[in-house]
Amino acid sequence: MSTTPPKDELEGSEQPFVSHLVELRDRLIRAVIAVAICFAALALYPGPSGLYDLLAAPLVAHLPKGATLIATNVISPILVPLKITLMAAFMIALPVVLYQVWAFVAPGLYSHEKRLVLPLVVSSTLLFVAGVAFCYFLVIPGMAKFIQAFAPASITAAPDIEQYFGFVLTLFLVFGISFEVPIAVIVLTRMGVVSIEQLQKFRGYFIVGAFIVAAIVTPPDVISQLALAIPMCILYEIGIIAAKLLMKTTKAPEEQPASDKPAA
Repeated sequence: MSTTPPKDELEGSEQPFVSHLVELRDRLIRAVIAVAICFAALALYPGPSGLYDLLAAPLVAHLPKGATLIATNVISPILVPLKITLMAAFMIALPVVLYQVWAFVAPGLYSHEKRLVLPLVVSSTLLFVAGVAFCYFLVIPGMAKFIQAFAPASITAAPDIEQYFGFVLTLFLVFGISFEVPIAVIVLTRMGVVSIEQLQKFRGYFIVGAFIVAAIVTPPDVISQLALAIPMCILYEIGIIAAKLLMKTTKAPEEQPASDKPAA
């Protein structure tokens, strides 16, 4: 008497999983190619040295006359400009990278979710770039001027280029991520984690938290701390306003048609 073996619940699931991995690999390759193309273009013009001079300009402009940045490591004059070029290439290629992420997850989203994700991808890119630009044009020059004003006359400033690069990169990340506050507010409200009313009641706590975070992650000077905390508070209010508008335009339908459901 023969018995039918129990059916494997995972039978037939291997091929879709493999196809998703192949698609993920292809999109990662496209993102890397985009960064590599931008890196090659920047290496030709303005070149790694030119990019480093551009990055160091806000600090050099406020150094004492005749003072320059120094390199304490043998390979720093080559390695640091290459790192800066790679960072700039990634920022330029960021729209392509985010598009690849969007294209990978889009087939698994409902239509009302797709209407929300694409604007968030674009706005998050613009906000991150705005945060970096705000830091470069306003925060770093103001901070350098503030520090030099209080530095003793007997001290000649000569910052190390590796330390300066790490310092600036940290500031860029801090301000770029901090400028994503509206995106975080919109996502949290859209996912139902918090309501708009709760965010409005939480406003006072957020303001206090923003100043605490600014005091921790920025250098110990008033200019950079205020330059981070105040925009975060303003962006928090912008996020609440944007969440109110998007909650109406991206509201899920009560009954989702079968043809509109994402494929398994």
